[in-house]
Parts: sequence; structure tokens; C-alpha cells
Amino acid sequence: MLIHFWGVRGSCSVCLTPQQIQKKISAVVQRITAEDIKNSDTRERFIARLPKWLFGTVGGNTPCVQFVSDSGKTFILDAGTGMKVMSKESALPKDLHYNLFFSHFHWDHIQGLPFFEPVYNPSVKFDVYSTFPAVEQILERQMKDPYFPVPWKNISEKFTFHCVQTGVSFDVDGISVMCCKMSHPGNSYSFSFLENGKKFVYATDVELKQDEFSDIEEKRAVFENADVLVFDAQYTIDDASEKANWGHSAFCSVIDFALKWNVKKLYLFHHEPSYDDAKLHSILQSALWYVDFIKKEKLQVFLATEGLTVEL
Repeated sequence: MLIHFWGVRGSCSVCLTPQQIQKKISAVVQRITAEDIKNSDTRERFIARLPKWLFGTVGGNTPCVQFVSDSGKTFILDAGTGMKVMSKESALPKDLHYNLFFSHFHWDHIQGLPFFEPVYNPSVKFDVYSTFPAVEQILERQMKDPYFPVPWKNISEKFTFHCVQTGVSFDVDGISVMCCKMSHPGNSYSFSFLENGKKFVYATDVELKQDEFSDIEEKRAVFENADVLVFDAQYTIDDASEKANWGHSAFCSVIDFALKWNVKKLYLFHHEPSYDDAKLHSILQSALWYVDFIKKEKLQVFLATEGLTVEL
């Protein structure tokens, strides 16, 4: 299974501002010494030593995660603005078919679909999975005039919809799938995908209140022993306390949750749009310190970034 991140921001998409770019350039220049620019080798070594927040960016598109199964089937998790990037930079599946899963239908998770070029390819088909019975009507509304120039009816025949139930395992192209309800305004649903003994879990837009840690059978089935967990960690601890009931979590709560369910690898996801690259990497560093402090070396923690591919 190959997992690829096309969009990792939450709430709304963002781009690097001129001020942020200037700040990065200034920080790089301040690090340069005469030895670093002696020749091409020293320049390359200098670049390789730069902090990740300087050399590159976490990315600014809203949630869209793709994974390809061992048998070559393509799954898309949420249709944020990252989906537009996916349509430009990924190849069409050989079978011209996508399995599309929705955690919920806030704008940042659906607004990329009308810009996904394969929806206008007459040969491509989609199977859509969600717990919300009114999926098609929801997607149709965002393409009505005056919001979008192409009406839903122009592409509707390409989509087949499946309403799924929480706590009930079902098979999609050889992948065993389960979902459970999480705490978020309007509700959000987390999905687990099991193939050849490997479990990948996608859990975005979750506020980890105390009852989320209850040993409920549905949550156990989805989260326990996950090899890779992608989880909403939008806020710092201070912001999470100030934004109670907004529907998102702080990294420390996410780590506690991952440890409860014996997760192996955790990817912090759905990043706050007001946080720049430096702040996001500082959050990752704090998360690593926290794991080290509580002596849980078995949990590996990473930052979800656009363009990152994880092999499972």
C-alpha cells in the first residue's frame, strides 16, 4: 500500500506569503559561511543541512490523501483543494476507476472535486463511500449557479454512491474497511483500511474530548494496532483550550490517543492555516519531545506534508 498526501491543511487553503518567503531567504543567507560556497559539493551539503521548515514547505492545500492498494486500486480520502494538485501530478488508474471516501462535508473537504480533471473524462468512474445518505445532493449544491459554472448533472452519471454504516466491516476492491463516528460539529467519520495484515487509518476533523478515549468496540476495531494513523492535530495546546468545541485536537492529545490504541506510526494532519512552516515543525519537535518524555519509543511521529509518500 502506498499512501500519498496531496493536501494537509485544515479549514481553508493557504499559500506562502511574500513575507514568509523573504523570512526563509533571510534565514538561509544568515547560515551561509565562506566554506559553504567553495564549490558545488559544499553548496549541496549546505542545502542538505538546512532545517526542513526552510528547505521546502508543509503545503497549503486542504485535505486530500490518496492510497494505492497492493493490487493497484486507487482510493481517495476527502476532496479538498489537494485534489486539484492530484489531477495534475498523478497518473490515471489503469482501470480508470477511483474509490472516493468522505469523512464529512465541510468545504475544505469537498471543494477540490469540481477541479479534479478526471471527473470530466468520459472513461473514468467513481464509487463514493460515506455515512451521509444525502451525499449526491450535497455535492450537487456546491456546483450550482452561481457557485460553479459546470452543473453536477454534467458529471453525475460517472458516480455511484454507497451509504455505509459505522462498526460494520465491508470490502472495497479487496480492502477491508471500517468506520466510526468522531466528535466534530456536524459529525465526522474515521476510516480504517486493512490489506494483507497492514492497517491504515484516516482520522481527520476530530476533537479529542474525554469520551473519545472510551473503550468503545467501534473505535477499537478502527484504531487498534494501526500501522499508520493520519490524525487531526490542528492546534497547539493553547489554541485547543481557547477553541473548545471547534472540532480539532492538539498534538499531545493525539499522541495519548495513538498510544492508547498501540499505533506504530502517527502523522499529524489538518494543519492550522495560520501556522507557518517554522511553527508546524516546532509542533513536531514538541511532539517528539513529548513521546520521549513519556518513554514510548515504539510510537513514531511525523508531520504530514504535501508530496510525501508513505509505503506500508
